[in-house]
Amino acid sequence: MARYDEGFLRAALTGYESEKAKIEAAITEIQAQLGHRGPGRPKAGPDGEGHTAPKRRTMGASARRRIAAAQRKRWAALKNAQAAPPKPKRKLSAAGRRAIIEATKKRWAAIRAAKAKAAGKPKASKAAKSRKLAAQATPTA
Repeated sequence: MARYDEGFLRAALTGYESEKAKIEAAITEIQAQLGHRGPGRPKAGPDGEGHTAPKRRTMGASARRRIAAAQRKRWAALKNAQAAPPKPKRKLSAAGRRAIIEATKKRWAAIRAAKAKAAGKPKASKAAKSRKLAAQATPTA
């Protein structure tokens, strides 16, 4: 890379900066014709020449109070809607509980019967077992 002396580099920088200024001026002129505004620049006037600052509207203290009160009212309504009491817990009646217990016993009896049938021999009931044990415990004369 070639080395340049300081004077040459300063002259080049000055030339490029002047070109940059010309280009930026042309850009702002075109934007003004299109109606674009730069940051912090007011809108162009009706004749397109001068800039008129937009009129600012001020709100009175009473209006601010009314708006704040209305907003507080909206927030209170929203909080009340969200804090609705939960639905009461449902209770099971005695008859319903009995029906569920009977159905469960019936299902388990069917499962046990299917297992016993699969095993090949029927399973003795508790009453039959107790009779058999009682017969063995009493000596016959």
